[in-house]
Amino acid sequence: MPSILVIIPARGGSKGIPRKNLRPLNGKPLLHYAIHLALSSKYKPHVLVTTDDEEIGYFATQLGATVHYRDKALGDDDVPLDPVIYEAYVKTAGGKQNVYDFVATLQPTAPLLSVLSFDNALNRLINKGVDTVISVGEERYLTWRKEGDAFIPLYEARVNHYSLPKTYRETGGFLMSRAELISNVSRIGSRVDLYVVPQEEAIDIDSHADWSICEYLLRRKTILFCVSGYPEIGLGHVYNCLILANEILDHKIVFLVDSKSQLAFDKISEMNYEVYIQTSANIIEDISSFSPAVVINDRLDTSEDYIRALKSRAFKVVNIEDLGSGARYADMVFNAIYPESEALPGHYVGSNFFCARDEFYLLKPKKFSNDVKSVLITFGGVDPNNLTEKTLDAIYDYCVKEGIKITVVLGLGYKKEESLQRFVNVEISRNSKRISQFMQNADIAFSSAGRTIYELALTQTPSIVMAQNDRELSHVFAERKNGFIHLGLGSVLTRNAIQNAFLEIVDQTAIRKKLFDSMNEIDLRSGKSRVLKLLKDLIAK
Repeated sequence: MPSILVIIPARGGSKGIPRKNLRPLNGKPLLHYAIHLALSSKYKPHVLVTTDDEEIGYFATQLGATVHYRDKALGDDDVPLDPVIYEAYVKTAGGKQNVYDFVATLQPTAPLLSVLSFDNALNRLINKGVDTVISVGEERYLTWRKEGDAFIPLYEARVNHYSLPKTYRETGGFLMSRAELISNVSRIGSRVDLYVVPQEEAIDIDSHADWSICEYLLRRKTILFCVSGYPEIGLGHVYNCLILANEILDHKIVFLVDSKSQLAFDKISEMNYEVYIQTSANIIEDISSFSPAVVINDRLDTSEDYIRALKSRAFKVVNIEDLGSGARYADMVFNAIYPESEALPGHYVGSNFFCARDEFYLLKPKKFSNDVKSVLITFGGVDPNNLTEKTLDAIYDYCVKEGIKITVVLGLGYKKEESLQRFVNVEISRNSKRISQFMQNADIAFSSAGRTIYELALTQTPSIVMAQNDRELSHVFAERKNGFIHLGLGSVLTRNAIQNAFLEIVDQTAIRKKLFDSMNEIDLRSGKSRVLKLLKDLIAK
């Protein structure tokens, strides 16, 4: 392994922020971050702090570094770094040649710099055949220069900044070179490589505003959403997590999807969140690589082994709509849709914990219509029993005869569109981004017994519900007292049973009005705030 000297310059004087290098940043002296990073490097460098201040020297020693007290003439404000680094290097090497292969300057004013970036840059210096590697931030701005009294643009056309050529600004985080290039006037060779650090790592503390930003970013925790979404199950889990992620602003949000959830990956990427897809055989390894404070699972029922593995790594665990054996061992579980067989601590069950998408909070109150003019059919996801066709077959002739508009919203996993071709007077939409509008415009809806029924209740749309499977039969919210007529398992229903239920609420306005009013009495708008308060309290612990 090459021999590496990391020199951290830390003066006692600081005009912008007094005693900056020892000032506590998120509970630790600023100097801690640079020393800790260097000592954490896989290259095991010699870590040296060069200072003119005895107190800084003491702290540096306590933090694990060795100390060089520089010549007093090198402590002035106007002294550049080159002679400071050169003196520390020469004194540490004892005047001998070839003691170190590489010398890296690491500034204490870049506390967000990661050891990953530092080691990657060292790897380039060691293996790429360059003389110097410098940390930079990538920028694209419309810039100007001044000539006399005139301002001249440094661009040819006013375009979106993403279309501008990249420029690179030195962050001051690190500058590393081959040892033989270090001199009293320079640390840079002729072959220079730039290492672009992430935006947050590019912050160099030079003001109180910079300090405040770093304090905020260091206090943030990583919240990892582990979610599934593929054609067979649709994107309900993804939308669920996006609702919560959009409300968590004080922490770093990362998404991880399992190996079969490319669809979920694409949708989350579309929303510009940081998202990754499983690469390890065991997804636990992928999760652990992010060192999250909290893991939020919305990926069908979890196993006991899976949750115990997460807990063994000291992660807090939150599960959503989980009836698996693992739910018992999570710190918190939200089951808004399905009841649980027993009351467990940290489990929040029922409609009080339903989180609606933002589009539903923007809806204006719906006015009841005595006449049925529009019907919505939405069985979401895959609709494995093709209840869409079954419903259309039952109501189509009547709706055409009476001039009732039929709208069908299909899920991403629906594969039987050819079965709908015979229904010509039907508006069909796939994977709609305005489902709330379709619901709001409908006088009656047909749906399965998933989260859609809560959305229908928010839009005050009396609905006929047919369960896709036995699990959906357990959804107790889909009852008449809440505005629904639940017909049971859809796969065993006859055409006449569906038609008769439909005609009942079409012909009997009083029944439909009662269903409408029942939905108006349910408070579903407060569910998201309840969940977020509980979630944020857990994150803060």
